Amino acid sequence: MRTDLFDFELPAGSIALRPASPRDSARMLVVQPGGVLRDQGVVDLPQWLRHGDRLVVNDTRVIPAQLSGRRIGRGAEAKIAATLIERLDGSRWRALVKPAKKLDEGDIVRFGSEGKVCLLGHLDAQVERRGADGAITLSFSFHGPALDQAIADLGAPPLPPYIASRRAPDERDAADYQTMFAAHEGAVAAPTAGLHFTPGLEQALYERGIGINRLTLHVGAGTFLPVKVEDTTAHRMHSEWGTIGRETADALNAARANGGRIVAVGTTSLRLLESAAAEDGTIRPFAGDTAIFITPGYRFRAVDILMTNFHLPRSTLFMLVSAFSGMDAMKQAYRHAIAGGYRFYSYGDACLLFHDKPAA
Repeated sequence: MRTDLFDFELPAGSIALRPASPRDSARMLVVQPGGVLRDQGVVDLPQWLRHGDRLVVNDTRVIPAQLSGRRIGRGAEAKIAATLIERLDGSRWRALVKPAKKLDEGDIVRFGSEGKVCLLGHLDAQVERRGADGAITLSFSFHGPALDQAIADLGAPPLPPYIASRRAPDERDAADYQTMFAAHEGAVAAPTAGLHFTPGLEQALYERGIGINRLTLHVGAGTFLPVKVEDTTAHRMHSEWGTIGRETADALNAARANGGRIVAVGTTSLRLLESAAAEDGTIRPFAGDTAIFITPGYRFRAVDILMTNFHLPRSTLFMLVSAFSGMDAMKQAYRHAIAGGYRFYSYGDACLLFHDKPAA
């Protein structure tokens, strides 16, 4: 499909720079089959679901993947900003860096600053490889838990570029950009639909007989990127690692067998569920990488309802929601949201999308 079919104009003032407080006070646009729109709030979520439905949340935890440093040992020192995007082993990460032209293979980048007590104040990494995709491989001077601690001490939350370009990250973001379900470290972007949940909302769902199950998908930086090719068939998705345990798979299959619906909280949960689903919709345990790319025409097998945020134009995520609820319905929903002052992107409001056709 042509990528420009998924384009739309978004006023800069629609981009949320802070989350709603409390989190479940965010607005929620319900998109029903046929494109019927209802203006609701996240706190209303339980009334749109039924006893026996199961929500599936992503319990990945965002690491402080934004590092600042400088190139040392070759000519004049150059300031370097790096965003870690994929762990390769105990001491190596793939990273996006700026300015990339300042680094060659073999260069040393020193992150942090002398003067801090912890780790002597800095962390060194050698540029091991430059990739064709613009990413580099960094080999760090620490390994395993020591490296994890160094990154935690010296790093900052990797805010999406559409927020970071308009304000600097601060201490609030360390908490704001983490869901209440966060447990397993590895993401460099938050599963943002989960940011809307509070203990009170969780309790209200349980009281209505709606269960919550967890999976893990470590969200990568590719989630921020618009599709730059003219046709979607030429786009290559970045792979992300995820896992669905036997207990979660069994609970979801049992719920559906009893007439319950599977509600994915976020496109990350949906993508992993669909990656793990058999042709008949049975969800299998899963552990590995997924690079699933969902565009209109995809037949959904595992997910009946999707709760998600409002997404970037020309992004794989807007393509996914267009596949789920229909392109015309989603363009109408986004026009309604923009006109109605809904807040967009990671810290913004939510959509609750019903699929026109039940999943397999």
